[in-house]
Amino acid sequence: MGLMDKAKNAAEDLTGKAKEATGKATDNERLEAEGQADQTKADAKQAGENVKDVFKN
Repeated sequence: MGLMDKAKNAAEDLTGKAKEATGKATDNERLEAEGQADQTKADAKQAGENVKDVFKN
């Protein structure tokens, strides 16, 4: 289950980066902020996965 969660987090991070880049290119501050929020959320989830990995080993 951990590997799938990590893949989903990576995909969410990439989606956030794409939204942020699109927001910057189109001067859409809302889309840019949404992309940054998605990246932050993915980073937090990834940190949680890393903590779980530490305790599994």
